[in-house]
Amino acid sequence: MTRERYLTICAWGVHLFTAAGAVAGLLALDRIAANDFRAAFIWMAVAIIIDSADGTLARMVNVRERIPLFDGALLDNIVDYLNYVAVPLLLMLRAGTLPRNAAGFFAASLAMLASAYGFSRADAKTEDHYFRGFPSYWNLVALYLFCLGYAPLVNMLVTVVLALMVFVPVKYIYPSRTEPMRPVTLVLAALWAPATLALIPALPTPNPILLYTSLAFVVYYFLMSFLLHLQPHRRAARRSSS
Repeated sequence: MTRERYLTICAWGVHLFTAAGAVAGLLALDRIAANDFRAAFIWMAVAIIIDSADGTLARMVNVRERIPLFDGALLDNIVDYLNYVAVPLLLMLRAGTLPRNAAGFFAASLAMLASAYGFSRADAKTEDHYFRGFPSYWNLVALYLFCLGYAPLVNMLVTVVLALMVFVPVKYIYPSRTEPMRPVTLVLAALWAPATLALIPALPTPNPILLYTSLAFVVYYFLMSFLLHLQPHRRAARRSSS
């Protein structure tokens, strides 16, 4: 077997690996239907692990050049919409995190529609490697609201606000690619990941230390995203006033 043929097979393997995220989503849906929310979160975590690794693997074997007729980015978006939007929002409704009434379904539907818009934007990712608008991390929203146990009305308000933030052109950190503060972000993300994964086996009563350790990175993510977004605007304001 020639090296090029071997690498083409590897490229197809990367696409298959990405598509396996949809299987994880299907298994999560099955567990949600059975009201086994802990197992559903486990499969959602598997989907995140796949999504975190497939981009690096795709760049390693240069899938775009080796399989030009297959759109890996489109496949990734399809799988991500399933796992980051549809699956967690269904879980929020089934678990009672969102109220199971017209208001709850309105909030979930708004999040679905806003995320469909966000996923379809050609400029959803900026040239300097940020997400434009809230990047539809509904799987994490579902996990934290499930763990924190707020009233369904509070969760509904959080969902509506985050859905509306999809339309606000604030730039959010792309953890693996945004250059400013990247070493700090990666170190904190490396601490966040095991703490968050360790939360799941104890659900529905997570360890408070692990929960707030995990939430600390979320606070950092939002604050740093807003600060980095405001920096160029501040520089531009200084130049215009001088």
